[in-house]
Amino acid sequence: MLMGLFNHWVVIALMMIGLYIVIAHGNLIKKIVGLTLFQTSVFIFYISMAKVNGGTAPILADDITQYSNPLPHVLILTAIVVGIATTALALSLVVRIKETYGSIEEENIQHQDNQSLEQSNSKKASTAPKDSKQENQA
Repeated sequence: MLMGLFNHWVVIALMMIGLYIVIAHGNLIKKIVGLTLFQTSVFIFYISMAKVNGGTAPILADDITQYSNPLPHVLILTAIVVGIATTALALSLVVRIKETYGSIEEENIQHQDNQSLEQSNSKKASTAPKDSKQENQA
């Protein structure tokens, strides 16, 4: 029974490992690897569900009675190409983040953003014009 569902167990394991990597790690490269692993588990699941036992390619022949639908496999090939492009874009964004912040750790980037936000807020507060009512009362 369990071995008959081997693909399902592999999919669940890969999906949970990918989700754990995305949630538990602050490194942006590790997050991208986790998302790619999660995405791969979805591909495996979709292809596993599209498999027809005893089915062949949809080529008309006299002795073939059961055919397999090629559409799910074609859709997964397209999804793989889109996934590679998305991963490449994410990695290029990580390179730009590294150039800008000097780090790819989520905590360091968040800390630098908070510091720059506090500095800009303090500059705005110090350069803001005073109300005319306060000047009149003085």
